[in-house]
Amino acid sequence: MIILAAILWSTNGFFAKAPWFDGWPGFVLAFWRALFACAILLPMVRRPQWSLRLIPVTLIFAAMNYTYLTVMERYEASNAIWLQYTAPVWIITLGVVFLKEKTTWADWVMVFFQMIGVLIILVPQFQDDTLWGLTLKILVGFTYALVVLSLRWMRDFEAAWIVGINHVMTCLVFLPFVVHVGIYPAEVIQWLALVAFGMLQMGLPYWLFAKSVKHVPGHEATGIVILEPILVPVWVYIAWGHLASYESPSLSTIVGAAFILSGLIIRFLSERNSARLSESTG
Repeated sequence: MIILAAILWSTNGFFAKAPWFDGWPGFVLAFWRALFACAILLPMVRRPQWSLRLIPVTLIFAAMNYTYLTVMERYEASNAIWLQYTAPVWIITLGVVFLKEKTTWADWVMVFFQMIGVLIILVPQFQDDTLWGLTLKILVGFTYALVVLSLRWMRDFEAAWIVGINHVMTCLVFLPFVVHVGIYPAEVIQWLALVAFGMLQMGLPYWLFAKSVKHVPGHEATGIVILEPILVPVWVYIAWGHLASYESPSLSTIVGAAFILSGLIIRFLSERNSARLSESTG
């Protein structure tokens, strides 16, 4: 189920780069994806609960959707996904500073590799991009990290409810902007693609992952999900590589992604070895 979740998550570039949505701003895609994700997530909710904590949590989730899909829509697809996988840098840093969490040498090796990877990806773009564009790219990983930390903060709530209400808030936040720009699906293919984008790329994998991690150790789950950023540019190339608008990953993106992936693998292998050692000594 985790492998299937990673594969489904990796199709985001296929939808975000589809010619059916040329000229659609990231917030429009975020709205429609969240709307159809709600359609599959909310029926799974069994214990809805209200708390004031839901307000910042849901707003953070909406911000993550906006930054991720805006970068995905404006730039080469693999940029967004690799920048999102810099979230552990922020999670570890914020966790140590504010939550007093313990770290290992592998955590800081991962941070080192990921910081190098991000710099390699972003530095060549400093002259060709605006300050806002660069800020958006940095916020991709930062907002995703805040989402992860907020889910830890809300771990006493039902997973389907938290994820579902996050998507509801995303719809509410972006609805006025969608109405203002007046961009709506006009063709059957657009409707079908948006339904699949919301249900199959967003809603279903969230459910699969939440259900499966109850039975699979967290370090193994994290290692499997690394499939997602590897597959994103593959699907984009297979589907849209023939289009004139297609952008292949730049050399800086490939090299930077290799550093980010290396950091993730080092941390995964370290956790796996630690788990095996604990089992053997236990």
